[in-house]
Amino acid sequence: MVSILPILVMAVLFGLAMDYEVFMVSRIREAHVHGAAPPEAVLAGSRHASRVVTAAALIMFAVFASFIPGGSTMLKPIAFALAVGVCIDAFLVRMTLVPAVLALVGRAGWWLPKWLDRLLPDLDIEGERLTADRQKDGTDGHGPTPPVAVGASSCISPRRMS
Repeated sequence: MVSILPILVMAVLFGLAMDYEVFMVSRIREAHVHGAAPPEAVLAGSRHASRVVTAAALIMFAVFASFIPGGSTMLKPIAFALAVGVCIDAFLVRMTLVPAVLALVGRAGWWLPKWLDRLLPDLDIEGERLTADRQKDGTDGHGPTPPVAVGASSCISPRRMS
């Protein structure tokens, strides 16, 4: 066994796992913020995010598995460990265990102590404040058409180029 295998595999899998986690949990949280009860939010979020996580995991599995048949003796165990690790992490942990735990803990999964809530910045990743501001103003958010910048490429008419 390659001595660097555990360190390398854990580093790569951790990075991929965090991507899958963000895809899955952000979609579940979005459904929860829009008013769905925790079990319904988990179902709705999992339904939409599982496609993205599945596609990403299958792509990464194919990339890592492609190194197994023709790779060197040092590369084969690393590629195999990464391919198996991606499948276990994406399908078992991120798409099964995480939604199950969020469904079991209910609203407590989104609880944050008030002192910590005051310290953390209030990020609006989904753009909810923009939607609320548009609805409050009664506009569609597009406003007047901005002026068009005239550059060198816009001065050339199609007739001159032929």
